[in-house]
Amino acid sequence: MDIGNLTGSYLDYLDMYKTQAGQSADKLEGELKTDYSKASDEELMDACKQFEAYFVEQMFKEMMKTIPESESGSSYTSNLMSYYKDNMVQEVASASTEQGGLGLAQMLYEQMKRNYGL
Repeated sequence: MDIGNLTGSYLDYLDMYKTQAGQSADKLEGELKTDYSKASDEELMDACKQFEAYFVEQMFKEMMKTIPESESGSSYTSNLMSYYKDNMVQEVASASTEQGGLGLAQMLYEQMKRNYGL
């Protein structure tokens, strides 16, 4: 077994993980800086849902930090598990928001409509 390939794959996954985490926050920041005064209802609601999904994702991640982790396993396994846990949390947060979630997206939507006079 060639250990060089395993190390290369591990570093690739780690880089992909870091990039994806940064892109999620950057995408949301870009969405929030958009001028929504001329946005359609659909665009406005989409931005609100993205914000709620990001908020729920961050909540889940902080809650998961309170769960003690086992000491067994290598750092490779640990980082790979973190990558898949984060992907799972993102998907759960998105699905939760699409099904009504906390209602935060709806409240933001209504407030933004009032503020922009839409």
